[in-house]
Amino acid sequence: MSTFKRLGALRSRDELVQYLAQWDFSLPIDEEILSGAQGSPLAQPWSVARFTLPNRWVIHSMEGWDANRDGSPSDLVLNRWKKFGASGAALIWGGEAFAVQQDGRANPRQLCHDDAHADSTYRALFETVCEAHREALLREGKSPDETFLVGLQLTHSGRFSKAPDDTFAPRIAYHHKMLDARVKIDPKDDSVVMSDGEIRALVDNYVKCARLAYKAGFHFVDVKHCHGYFVHELLSATSRPGNYGGDLQNRTRFLREVCDGIRTECPGMLIGVRLSIFDAIPGEASLSEPGVLRSCLTNEMIEIVRIMAEDIRIDLLNATAGSPYYSVYAQRPSFTPALEAVLTPEGELKIPPRIDPPEDPVLGCCRQIVSARELKRHFPNLPMVGTAYTYFQEFLPQVAQGVVREGWIDAVGIGRMVLPYGEMIADSLAGRPLQKRKICRTFSDCTTAPRNGMVSGCYPLDADYRIMSEALRLRDLKSPARPK
Repeated sequence: MSTFKRLGALRSRDELVQYLAQWDFSLPIDEEILSGAQGSPLAQPWSVARFTLPNRWVIHSMEGWDANRDGSPSDLVLNRWKKFGASGAALIWGGEAFAVQQDGRANPRQLCHDDAHADSTYRALFETVCEAHREALLREGKSPDETFLVGLQLTHSGRFSKAPDDTFAPRIAYHHKMLDARVKIDPKDDSVVMSDGEIRALVDNYVKCARLAYKAGFHFVDVKHCHGYFVHELLSATSRPGNYGGDLQNRTRFLREVCDGIRTECPGMLIGVRLSIFDAIPGEASLSEPGVLRSCLTNEMIEIVRIMAEDIRIDLLNATAGSPYYSVYAQRPSFTPALEAVLTPEGELKIPPRIDPPEDPVLGCCRQIVSARELKRHFPNLPMVGTAYTYFQEFLPQVAQGVVREGWIDAVGIGRMVLPYGEMIADSLAGRPLQKRKICRTFSDCTTAPRNGMVSGCYPLDADYRIMSEALRLRDLKSPARPK
């Protein structure tokens, strides 16, 4: 097991400050959680385009593994969107990764566009989250007309796409030795490389899905550029010939064409980008070296964001990093890494022994925070959301208050924390004590379960998931990996 200190074992804000000091690093961490009435920085108004939001909390988009097989939302999906709406956050960033076409799903149970049920799918998602938000406001004695922005994250999973039988069915922007091997691509097989014509058709599908989301009421779409999926991969396609590779103008052409189409067909709809602002690919010169704490921004990434902000004129940016497929320590720091069963030569599914993360997970959080801070300095007028805060656990609101107060970032997003503790935001804004038994401890069961054929959710802490038959399967599956 890891020798890193659990953050939950730290008893005070001062202990956290001292813990970070061993790396000669400090975060602006508030002494206490402040309610809105006490002047919390997170309760201050925030301008996004023509909207003024009442607080600076955001729910990140996540990747569900429990939609219906046709891509429509199941009851489990809609229950999760209710949590998003009731959380107290003023902005829902995409809610969930939504594949724009069937061959772009990262798993066979991911939300996905399908012409047969398009209107009902988009409408169900939007109306569910908005109704839950209205009900939560009324319970808090607030106006149900408070400004609330909801987006939909549009994606194509690219080299990490899966077929309906859950086997890899990759579509890639270019060949990459290590990443091809990760998903069993023959380096000589060019049939998996999307042609320029196929990419142009993908642009049309992004615009079509944005139009349907706009019709259903969504305020913005996120043209996802992160975590190793197809559009993120285009940004590094220097070796690709044609219109979508080579120089930076070509590598950002996809976003430009999508945004042009959305502005033509959806006047007034906002456009966001969730962007991996640095990467960490094993075996290459890494921008995120384990144990090294520094900003990882490159000059090219700064130029990419300049193109997005000034030339393409996106409305808001969500700064993340890395990929769950090859650099999870950098992308989603956690004390307990996710596990994935492998098929032995004897035909038996087994989980390999745990491999501890290569560094203290808190370093991964701080690295993302300081990199986003530098990006914010370059683009002070671009509304920007920060990532990688869940690992701070009960100190999350105090860290979030501090970085927003100091102008390191405009707003703070949470993802997996909302699964067991959807009310954390509302509790902190209202000055209520945190419910410590609900706080995410980054056990990673929310990832281990779906990677092994079970629905996504928080099995250790969410009572609804704890009683599922999958919870017992998960415990049995993990038992060989436990230390003896």
